[in-house]
Amino acid sequence: MNEDQSMALFSDIDEQAIFLSRTNCHEPLSSFSHYPFELDNVMWPSVEHYFQAMKFTNQQHQNNIREAKSPELARSRGRSRLKKMRPDWGTKKRAYMTRASYIKCRTYPQIANQLMVSNPKKIIENNQYDYFWGCGRDRRGLNVFGEILMDIRQKLLSINQYTLDNDPKAVER
Repeated sequence: MNEDQSMALFSDIDEQAIFLSRTNCHEPLSSFSHYPFELDNVMWPSVEHYFQAMKFTNQQHQNNIREAKSPELARSRGRSRLKKMRPDWGTKKRAYMTRASYIKCRTYPQIANQLMVSNPKKIIENNQYDYFWGCGRDRRGLNVFGEILMDIRQKLLSINQYTLDNDPKAVER
């Protein structure tokens, strides 16, 4: 395979796209980053803690996940099949991830700004093994996490449009 053929495999991906990992705790936009936020009158250590806890309706199990010392441990507890998951999880998981990620951005202006200044670049969750949240090995994954971030970005930009129209540098502050 020559260079032109290999480039054609990923031709639909913009060279200016932002690639990130949902599990990188050092990436502010990731669900594993430690940016506590309040949602439903409860403090959550990270988006991942909230997301994993919402898989279950049992309050005690939700609290067990919320109290996990790390997002990795929260994910492990959320993946446990010893507890019954909510029956509508397949149709609700995107909404829970969106809700938590949006609240994190509203809680931390610097994260919202990072997201807004990325416009109009495509955001790609660069997980080669995850074809739902990420782009997958062959870049044909659904990239749902990237889509969520881009949707949140559009919402934040629409909320801040007046400020942006009057002072384009305001979003950088």
